[in-house]
Amino acid sequence: MFRPSHESLLVQNAEVDRLELPRIQDDDELEALKASGALQPIIAGETLRFDPRLDPSRRYCRPWTRDFVQDIAQAYYHRFHEQIQVNSAVRTVKVQKKLRRHNRNAAPSEGDTASSHLAGLTVDLQRRGMTPEQIHWMEHYLFYMKALGLVEPEEERHQWVFHIMVSGRYADWREMQDIIPMERPEPATVTADSHAE
Repeated sequence: MFRPSHESLLVQNAEVDRLELPRIQDDDELEALKASGALQPIIAGETLRFDPRLDPSRRYCRPWTRDFVQDIAQAYYHRFHEQIQVNSAVRTVKVQKKLRRHNRNAAPSEGDTASSHLAGLTVDLQRRGMTPEQIHWMEHYLFYMKALGLVEPEEERHQWVFHIMVSGRYADWREMQDIIPMERPEPATVTADSHAE
């Protein structure tokens, strides 16, 4: 449903630029962003696990991306009683260049189609091993979020992951979900004394 494309990479980079986020060059810059709280740890638990090959130093992302991951993992667990697996999160330019040497499909480390992992906006969630029903559920969830302008997803065939860039707008949208009561209004009752005026 979400084919990787040049246009999608442009959308992802436009969001990085809109938020004026740096493309993280190296481990020193990465550690500084963690220390400042600009990058938050993704926490494994009942609903979420990591690919064990993912370096613990890179299990971080922007706060709103972390919230998105927690939300989708919780919804997925509620539906299927299985965990979502995070295969990749923040990357540095140095890591991306190394990845490009092994994976021709990996996005570049610079330019207007650079990987949005470099800004900490993006996570890759494992697709391999999901049932058709689970894949359909994920696609439906992401389609809704994309329609709201909150995510830019791609289904990568080479790595078999859902690559999901989360917009900074997700934070405001999520806050609104907590504020606005979702209860249905009580229907007006009609009595025998009611009459048109």
